[in-house]
Amino acid sequence: MTLGMINANPVVHAKRERIIRSEDIHSDDALDALDVFDSVRDIKDPEHPYSLEQLSVLSEESIAVDEKLGRIKITFTPTVKHCSMATVIGLCLRVKLMQCFPPHFKVDITVSPGSLANEEAVNKQLNDKERVSAALENPSLRQLVDECLYSNELYSY
Repeated sequence: MTLGMINANPVVHAKRERIIRSEDIHSDDALDALDVFDSVRDIKDPEHPYSLEQLSVLSEESIAVDEKLGRIKITFTPTVKHCSMATVIGLCLRVKLMQCFPPHFKVDITVSPGSLANEEAVNKQLNDKERVSAALENPSLRQLVDECLYSNELYSY
């Protein structure tokens, strides 16, 4: 059994400045990658008091939106190849998207190719509705997800 953190000393990056959009630029209300990124960028990493953005786990460029087809795709990159928290990060992303966007959007969440030793298994788990539902019924796991989603105001970045 591994004791302690998998990545005790992650590289922490500066947060990007938020882009303030004027109403007329976004008047068509079309959902885009920046909208999705803004909704998930402050999710706290399960192991560290830093956001997924600060750890470069995700970026606006790792998000694709096709509003016509009703699809959102997020590809995230764990900080280490043997990250034991990749599934938790994916669950956090999925829950946050479920809370922020209409249910007609098909959401695909995957780890970046080659970035995780067990990427195929994690991708399968994160995109299986029954597995996601079962995982979120686990009280301990749900508490961890909620802490990642709602504790960002407790930390000063």
